[in-house]
Amino acid sequence: MRTRQRQYTVRVHTAFAAAHVLRGYVGGCERLHGHTWKVEAEVAAQELDGIGMAVDTRELRAALERVTLELDHRLLNEIPPFTEVNPTAENVAAYVYGRLGHLLQAGHGARLRLRSVTVREDDHSAVTYAEEA
Repeated sequence: MRTRQRQYTVRVHTAFAAAHVLRGYVGGCERLHGHTWKVEAEVAAQELDGIGMAVDTRELRAALERVTLELDHRLLNEIPPFTEVNPTAENVAAYVYGRLGHLLQAGHGARLRLRSVTVREDDHSAVTYAEEA
């Protein structure tokens, strides 16, 4: 008989305001414009800590906000790597994933795994970035 492995999934979200210009795009987004970007992070843990939590959501949200604060009220095109990489929702999601992943690894090691980061520029569409384990 196969033993089932537990998995706890925790999600937090935040928002930040920022402008960008999509280089090479034909249409309105080729001009300077802004969004209230909504960002959600999803983490997974197979075990709970001593008080029964996968991760404290306040701590996880604070880490996510630490990353998004770097982007808040900025022109994304002026922030590396977006000086070279187009600041699309896809690339913003990958950026947040990478920065948040480093913060979580430093604080939790392998016990907590960042599963995905979802970015929304508006209420009608979303981009999710994840990396295969």
